[in-house]
Amino acid sequence: MTAVSRDELPVEDRIDFENADRGFIGALVPGVVRDGEGRVVYDGDAYAFLNEGGCPETAHPSLWRQAGLCARQGLYEVTEGVYQVRGLDLSNMTLVEGERGVIVVDPLISAECAAAALGLYREHRGERPVTGLIYTHSHGDHFGGARGVLPHGTEEGVPILAPAGFLEHAVSENVYAGNAMVRRASFMYGDRLPKAPDGQLGAGLGTTTSTGTITLIAPTVDITRTGQEETVDGVRIVFQLTPGTEAPAEMNFLFPERRALCLAENATHNMHNILTLRGAVVRDARIWSRYLDEAIDFFDDAYDVAFASHHWPTWGHDNIIRFLAEQRDLYAYMHDQTLRMLNNGSTGPEIAEEMRLPPALDKSWHARGYYGSLSHNVKAIYQRYMGWYDGNPAHLWEHPPVELARRYVDLAGGTEWALAKARAYADEGDLRFAATLLNHLVFAEPENTEAKETLANVYDSLGQGSENGTWRNYYLTAALELRQGAGRVVIDTANAEMASALPVSMLLDSLAVRIDGPRAWDDHLTIDLVVTDDRHRHRVNLHNGALTHRAMPVHHTPKPHAGLTLTLTKAQLLGVFAGQGLTGVETDGDPELLARLFSYASEPDKSFPVVTP
Repeated sequence: MTAVSRDELPVEDRIDFENADRGFIGALVPGVVRDGEGRVVYDGDAYAFLNEGGCPETAHPSLWRQAGLCARQGLYEVTEGVYQVRGLDLSNMTLVEGERGVIVVDPLISAECAAAALGLYREHRGERPVTGLIYTHSHGDHFGGARGVLPHGTEEGVPILAPAGFLEHAVSENVYAGNAMVRRASFMYGDRLPKAPDGQLGAGLGTTTSTGTITLIAPTVDITRTGQEETVDGVRIVFQLTPGTEAPAEMNFLFPERRALCLAENATHNMHNILTLRGAVVRDARIWSRYLDEAIDFFDDAYDVAFASHHWPTWGHDNIIRFLAEQRDLYAYMHDQTLRMLNNGSTGPEIAEEMRLPPALDKSWHARGYYGSLSHNVKAIYQRYMGWYDGNPAHLWEHPPVELARRYVDLAGGTEWALAKARAYADEGDLRFAATLLNHLVFAEPENTEAKETLANVYDSLGQGSENGTWRNYYLTAALELRQGAGRVVIDTANAEMASALPVSMLLDSLAVRIDGPRAWDDHLTIDLVVTDDRHRHRVNLHNGALTHRAMPVHHTPKPHAGLTLTLTKAQLLGVFAGQGLTGVETDGDPELLARLFSYASEPDKSFPVVTP
């Protein structure tokens, strides 16, 4: 995965430690955040072990270094009038003081952590009201805590700024494939693992995700173009739109009078993901690089400090230019070299095995693969252009995992031979193939406890030797699941607050992806939803197991007539979807059609198995 050995890394370079500690004002003591029922939703104190001794044998030294930097917790001054709370969630909250109060940038993942972060700021800077809220981009760790800084009833008159397309992407990512993403995110962030030298050290991008209440307040001001300027609470802000980079909707922005540049999540102190292990739309490394290059020119010499939604700031104009240029080159190099090699006939895994970064990048701490990795990023770039199929027809119609596994075990000579051979590979240091062979054995015989324990041991070794925080967490969580079974998922991205932010069309989409198609094959029904405050009639059709819908003017009546028409507000529609019945809803037709429609909706398994069939 890397051309530079551990011994070649610039361990004498301490600038990251100086920057991570610079401007420290005070920490939250104790560094534990609880919800209203007393349940711990985030424990920053659990990472104290990272700064209490040297790197143990159970961790990669480079990841240990990064984890210690990310675990620093407290309120920090970035520059005059600009502060950050770091280490109280996976992400940072930035606070910019205005004429009357404070503008909050990225209110963390959960309302409880956001409230604690704001409370820490107010403890040291006074009881300033929140006079503006900015979402840098459409990922949940940058908007989920909105209600922690603007509780219900306090958002009136407070501008909420976000990049164009924010709401669509913020909601769609958490609803359409949200259940599967959350399940895999529990592996990626290691939320079941103990915080310990042989357990979860962090995620490279930060510590871990909080597990409190996820909320969302819809934006009131859209940023639609680069160069757009807005003034919030007397503070002038200049924006650069960067869609399709780290998020589908994202933006950088400058506070000119503070000479402070916010880089959102486009430039952080690690290699980022082109495709996350939890799953997402594949990102465009090419356009990501180009927007970083544009930022260098667009903001010119108007800043002295750059900060982001994760990690610590960079001070000094020349240092920022160098940082941005190296981040730019990192994503451009991965993109262009992957394309060069795929056009020579190499497949994704082949390119990932061969790819090496230029030494100057490989030795830069902020380009190391703590969160994204060179290996899985190269495969993602290949996937973006070529899809899942590598062109070899042997891979076009392979057996599914269980059937394939049974045949591999048979080829190995049966269970005992397969287990013995896998152990031999592990003893020889070939953990990668030992994992492959043992995985086949576990899928062929999921009740074989000896095979599962042997595979868990291999995953322990792979995880503890990994420089990448998310790989470590994934391997170690897989080992835990093999030993203890699937754990309960505590994060809920499909809650009422998220649903209320959905436009009606996306609310119907969220129902469509839950329809059990085979059970609905032989039914056909049509329902019209006249949503008065949405000012549209939504025709909903269930036909051939597919739920489709289209919007039209509220007074238009399409043919044929619907079997049921409901006239209602969006709030009432949310109540209907939540199973609260039709009280207060005007109905015309057969209400049983609604019950029939909902009878086909399935509930996803929030703890489906990942490392067993």
